[in-house]
Amino acid sequence: MMPPYEPWPPLPLHDWEDTYRTLHMWLQIVGKIRMALTPPLNHWWHVTLYANARGLTTSPIPYKTGAFEIQFDFLDHQFLIDTCDGARRVLPLEPESVAAFYGKLMEALRSLGIEVAINTRPQEVANPVPFDQDTRPGSYDRDAVGRLARILLSTTEAMQEFRGRFIGKSSPPHFFWGSFDLACTRFSGRPAPPRKGVITAPAYSHEVISAGFWPGGGAVDGPAFYSYTAPQPAGIEDEPVRPAAAAWNRQLSEFILMYDEVRRAESPRDALLDFFQSTYEAGAKRANWDRKSLEA
Repeated sequence: MMPPYEPWPPLPLHDWEDTYRTLHMWLQIVGKIRMALTPPLNHWWHVTLYANARGLTTSPIPYKTGAFEIQFDFLDHQFLIDTCDGARRVLPLEPESVAAFYGKLMEALRSLGIEVAINTRPQEVANPVPFDQDTRPGSYDRDAVGRLARILLSTTEAMQEFRGRFIGKSSPPHFFWGSFDLACTRFSGRPAPPRKGVITAPAYSHEVISAGFWPGGGAVDGPAFYSYTAPQPAGIEDEPVRPAAAAWNRQLSEFILMYDEVRRAESPRDALLDFFQSTYEAGAKRANWDRKSLEA
């Protein structure tokens, strides 16, 4: 008998850090494949992954006259490649190095007639080691990865409800493999001051208020929800936000609500939506967004 489904399970960072590092690199490899073959979309939306009922998926990736899809199945702990003509390759998700995973994935794609070249240097990590050279022992904690999948799905569902309250431009809830976070972003419709950088220039070409989930690291010692407004308006740190456990993090210049505060709430979904809504209101107020024309 399967255990009861727990939508908001615990996920202490220190319990799965090795798996986190390994999985981060595997997801970057798959994300870069999508980036190499998918037509560009504003704000890097063409590179993201998406939470689904079983884990994370690329959604269909165009290739020649057809398409294929790559999925991380975190329930049966398999890695699947499906093509639109019915072909499939299934690989186990198990402890192995990034280099071994990279080699197996590329061989599986070639066996399906899919040829793709990617930049093998990881993004947004310290001391990056090219995927094909990263032979450090990998880790794969099935239980931790399964709990991550449930958190990503529960957060995606809450984000979908939050997104439905907004009629301006808004991103879908999507997973950025570079920073390993799930995010949903609203736009005011106004251009923002230009930024430098291959990633940041197109990502922040317009004013945004973004909310998301991140497993933690560095300044945040555990999984957390975040919200930021860019460009950052003066005085936003003084705005009241909800629930009571949410607070401004001066090091990150973001509002932070620790995940454990949400999962322990009487209604985690309501607590999370309260955080998303109140931090959006704080940013929209301080940045003088035209809320009447943007909100449903």
